[in-house]
Amino acid sequence: MLIAFAAIIVGFLILIWSADQFVAGAAAIARNLGLSPVIIGLTIVSIGTSAPEVLVSLAATMSGAGELAVGNAIGSNIANIGLVLGITATVSPLLVLQRTIRNELGLLLVVTAAAGLLLGDGSLSRLDGWLMLAALVFTLLYMLRSQSTDLELEAATADETPADSSLAKAWLTFTLGLVLLIASSRLLVWGAVAAANALGVSELVIGLTVVAIGTSLPELAASITSALRGHSEIALGNVVGSNLFNLLAVLPIPGIFGPEVLESQVMSRDYPLMMILTLLLALALYLGGKRPLAPAGHAYLGRITGVLLLTIYALYYCWLYLTL
Repeated sequence: MLIAFAAIIVGFLILIWSADQFVAGAAAIARNLGLSPVIIGLTIVSIGTSAPEVLVSLAATMSGAGELAVGNAIGSNIANIGLVLGITATVSPLLVLQRTIRNELGLLLVVTAAAGLLLGDGSLSRLDGWLMLAALVFTLLYMLRSQSTDLELEAATADETPADSSLAKAWLTFTLGLVLLIASSRLLVWGAVAAANALGVSELVIGLTVVAIGTSLPELAASITSALRGHSEIALGNVVGSNLFNLLAVLPIPGIFGPEVLESQVMSRDYPLMMILTLLLALALYLGGKRPLAPAGHAYLGRITGVLLLTIYALYYCWLYLTL
């Protein structure tokens, strides 16, 4: 048991550090190749902050722990809204453009609903997985097309991308981060599966809790930092982008290597909460656009909403405990 928990802690620490190196290296390579900051922010940074979930789910699936992979994807989305945005809005209220609600958040609602339709039969098939990956390609193209001319977002992301470094150093950082990401994800999955077996709980619950929170730490750090620097668009966009990648790039993995039969609680407890939190976020931002604190064309996500999201997330953990 002690070895399993030590593996989880060490795996998390290396995972978070290596994900940061991976993103920094990839962004530096992109800048050396002449890509704009907004393209880097919408693609490399979003993919990079989801890299822990992707690698952990891949390692879990290859180890025969597909339930952990499913729990990781859904649990990370729940944690991103309930925990990450909850803490971020509580620390520093967010002021975002209303077109973000119409475009990216609207897209997340559609993708979340579509994922529910695919999972509704209680299984994640190979066809489901490939359909999700195909949707990921179209989603990336849509986001790039809709935001590539956004000068305001361009200016904001310019502060969030690293300064130019030599191409050789960028590739070294990128490669080191990728290798450590793979190694730490394997270590984390081994520790999580061993802990689940020792505690007598399902791999799904471990994925929904311990692994989901751990792999959401990069999003938490990035969102709080962006909000404190006054870049609310980046903070919200980071979470929305990460949730899209979790549904379209992380969740399909066990299906493609499967099929994976889902535990009944996934569709009766976990998916509905993920959908409710996404709807609640959209509603809060829509109503926030009508508040006096919100300038024209903007929406306000305040501390009350942040506390509400955190409360729902805490109650979800109580629900998990009662349904073990």
